[in-house]
Amino acid sequence: MITLPKITRGLVRRTLKEYLIISFGLTLYSFAWTTIIIPADLVGGGMAGLALVVYYATGGVSGGIPIGITFFVANALLLAIAAWLIGIRFGAKTLYAIFFISFSMGVMQQFVPPDLLGLAGDKLLSAILGGAVSGFGVSLCFAQGGSTGGSDIVAMIVNKYRNISYGCIIMLCDMVIIGSSVFVFKNITAAIYGYILVAIYGYTLDAVLAGNRQSSQMLIISSHFAKIAARVSSEMGRGVTLLDATGWYTQKAEKVIMVVCRKNETGHLFRIIRECDPGAFITVGSVMGVYGLGFESLKK
Repeated sequence: MITLPKITRGLVRRTLKEYLIISFGLTLYSFAWTTIIIPADLVGGGMAGLALVVYYATGGVSGGIPIGITFFVANALLLAIAAWLIGIRFGAKTLYAIFFISFSMGVMQQFVPPDLLGLAGDKLLSAILGGAVSGFGVSLCFAQGGSTGGSDIVAMIVNKYRNISYGCIIMLCDMVIIGSSVFVFKNITAAIYGYILVAIYGYTLDAVLAGNRQSSQMLIISSHFAKIAARVSSEMGRGVTLLDATGWYTQKAEKVIMVVCRKNETGHLFRIIRECDPGAFITVGSVMGVYGLGFESLKK
C-alpha cells in the first residue's frame, strides 16, 4: 500500500522551488525558440520542431499558425493516444511543462521582438546558441523530475509494441521532423543547420545532467534504513534492496540500502536521505545499462 507523504511546510517550499526552477528552465527554452531559432529560419527536433515546421508551412511571419498552439495540440493528441493505448498516467510536472511551454511560446511570439539578439543573419551561431540555451533550459526541467512530453510520449507508445530503445525512437523522430523542412524551404540548408542545433542541444543536455537517460546506483548505510526505504518506495516509486553487511572496524552488523534510479531522480533521493539521516554514508555510481521493471527491456 502506497503511503502519501505528509504535507508539511518544508514539502510545500520544496515543491514550490521545483516548479519555479522548471518554469525558469522552460522560459529559457521558449526564449531560445522564439528569439534565436525562429528568426534565423532554423528547425529543431521534438514537438517544438514539428510546431515550427507547421508555422513555416502555413505562412511563417505572414500569418502562420503560432508554434504554441501546434505544440499544445500535438502533445494533447499524443497524451490522449498514450492514455488510450497503454493506459499511462502522466505526472503533474509533465502536464505543467506542456501547458507552460504552449503559453510562454505564444506570449513571446506576440510580444518579444523576434530578432532581439540580432543573430538572424548568422545561421550557424543561431544553431549553436539556440541549441545550447534550449538544452540548458530543458535540463533544468529534467533535473527537477519534469518532462516536456513530445518525442518521449511517442517513444513510450512505440516501445509498448516494438522492442526498440527509447533513444533510437527519439532520434528517428528528430530526423524525420528536421528532414521535413526540406519540403518547406525547398533546400537542404535548413535541415543541415537543424541537425547541428539538435547535436548542440543533446550535448548541452548531457553535460548539465551528467549523462541524460543514464542511471545511478546508490548504496546507503544508515541506522534509519527502514525510514529511508519506505520513503523511496512511496515517494519515488523505485525499488529498494536491503543488503546485509558487517563493518570491519566495528564488527557490527549493518543494513545497506541499494537503489537504482535515473540521473534526474538522484536529487530527490538525496533530499530523502538528508531529511531521514544527515549522517548517512553514501556512494553513488553511474550505471551504463539497467534492465528490468522501470528501466529498459532486454533486447533480442
